[in-house]
Amino acid sequence: MLPEHCLSEILSLTSPKDALRSSLVSKSFLSAIESDSVWERFLPADYGDIISRVRNPLEFSSKKELFFCLCHPLLLDAGTKSFKLEKSSGKKSYILSAKELSITWGNDPLRWSWISSASTRFSTAAVLRATDWLEIQGKIRTGMLTLNTTYGAYLIMKISDRAYGFDSKPLEISIEVRGQISSGTAFLGKQDGMEKEVIEGGWEVPRGREDGWMEIEFGEFFSGEDDEEVRMSLREVKGCQLKGGLVIEGIEVRPKQLGSS
Repeated sequence: MLPEHCLSEILSLTSPKDALRSSLVSKSFLSAIESDSVWERFLPADYGDIISRVRNPLEFSSKKELFFCLCHPLLLDAGTKSFKLEKSSGKKSYILSAKELSITWGNDPLRWSWISSASTRFSTAAVLRATDWLEIQGKIRTGMLTLNTTYGAYLIMKISDRAYGFDSKPLEISIEVRGQISSGTAFLGKQDGMEKEVIEGGWEVPRGREDGWMEIEFGEFFSGEDDEEVRMSLREVKGCQLKGGLVIEGIEVRPKQLGSS
């Protein structure tokens, strides 16, 4: 059997998921996987900066414990962002709160209100009261994310029972990186009588999430070696129709799963 430090080095070249599976092989592997050198490789290079931005201090006694602390959602930057690691791969995900987004007329209390809710992970969510100019934008830098990874960007939202103005006209969605814009269409209204347009047009429609919210996908992008800005946008500014009842929690940027659409 190889020396423990050699086993640790080998395990550090795999993934968190594979390393944990290897620990079932023998006591030697089980001991080797406890080494800080293994989990140092699985932690993001900027984990020190991330820890310094966590709202509630973390308690850990090893790099392995720290890794699993970071696999649970953590509020950063005075509670305006949520961060976590993907347990199987160690890849990073972020959620930008509604306060981190650019919402046209977002400070006008006649058009938008900001509410506290037990269902949101942040202190407040944005609720559309009434507007005929809907425009929500978010941005993130690829340097914050895991390198060489395909990411998806998602608007986290709800549609209240009293929502109105979304049944007649779809919304424009887009994602921009390196000056290249990928655009699409989203439909938030009731699909009664609109099924053909939704299906044939390939429109995005809200999908349920495990946390009780819904999401619309803006699109996907590749986080390469360069630190670049990614812009995400949802807008409907041409219909001249009042809309209301949309609740915005934020925008999530997370790794795309292999084989997902």
